[in-house]
Amino acid sequence: MNLPPLSLYVHVPWCVQKCPYCDFNSHGQKGEIPEAEYVQHLIDDLKADLHLVQGRKIHSIFIGGGTPSLLTGAAYTRLLNEVDNLIGLEEHCEITLEANPGTVETGRFKDYVKAGINRISIGVQSMQNDKLKALGRIHGSDEANYAAQQAKEAGLNSFNLDLMHGLPGQTLDDALSDLKQIIALDPPHISWYQLTIEPNTQFASKPPTLPQDETLWDIQEQGVELLAQAGYVQYEISGYAKPGYQCQHNLNYWRFGDYLGIGCGAHGKVTDANTGLITRTEKVKHPRGYMDLIKPYMYKSWHVEQDDLAFEFFMNRFRLVESCPINDFNKLTTLPLQSQQSQQSALNQAINKGLLTQTDSHWQVTLKGHRFLNDLLELFV
Repeated sequence: MNLPPLSLYVHVPWCVQKCPYCDFNSHGQKGEIPEAEYVQHLIDDLKADLHLVQGRKIHSIFIGGGTPSLLTGAAYTRLLNEVDNLIGLEEHCEITLEANPGTVETGRFKDYVKAGINRISIGVQSMQNDKLKALGRIHGSDEANYAAQQAKEAGLNSFNLDLMHGLPGQTLDDALSDLKQIIALDPPHISWYQLTIEPNTQFASKPPTLPQDETLWDIQEQGVELLAQAGYVQYEISGYAKPGYQCQHNLNYWRFGDYLGIGCGAHGKVTDANTGLITRTEKVKHPRGYMDLIKPYMYKSWHVEQDDLAFEFFMNRFRLVESCPINDFNKLTTLPLQSQQSQQSALNQAINKGLLTQTDSHWQVTLKGHRFLNDLLELFV
């Protein structure tokens, strides 16, 4: 079978302090980060996964965390050189690094560009200091402005500003003011999404007061309009980009592409060229266990069951604004659609409810379907 593109996710688990809304695998920094040791473990972890590559080059790389901008440019030079030597990078391979504005020293982004990073995603979250304090962020609005300016001057292909709305105590005017300030910084890409209270976070145990549903609805409707007026085209549920600046890593992920995951707690998804079986992988979560030389990096791996495959495919694809080729279902899952009675029923229900349209060749989520995405996806559970 023709394999999908192969991306690489790299996890850096340390951050300065854990934010109360964060449910990612992140660990507050205690003392000096063992940078050289961790990079060597990442390289060894990648070597252990080389059998999953199956002749492909790396389509895109995303370095997430934690706070990857706590590591130096030299660390990423070493890591990316090894990735290129061991596997190879596709031409124009997009390489993204997440950065916290509170960790951006002058010249740091230029060091990352020298290392091969060509896209940076900056976690701004809000432009109002009281909201940032409520979120437990270590930066203020001045650092956010500075980081955006550094990104512009660093010679990157693109950069993203991450902004949340629906924050504790946030009004409609607050949220739109944040968005206007982000737009004024003129990033090629904006990630704009609503704060959700996730289980096993500080906010879950001590929930803050969030805006009423009516306010959230107004923020969403007016915010989308503001973004469109400024030339940002929505291409996935929280992704808005100027033409030509969509995040290629995100697109491969949502299109049900493959990706290797290296680093603490990193997840991967890989298709077997011979059998079509899809394997999901998960690495050891805690830095101490991950860097224990007598233990494998792999925590667990499992084949996706046929009953789950169709659901996982639609869960991914229907987050995208673009239409989905019907042939992709068989091509990426190896399942004949006709054999999936429950999924066929869900598709018919979605069409009848006006959440989805279907032509001979494509499915298209409607405007109503995107607005009520959870209702659409629940049909496939």
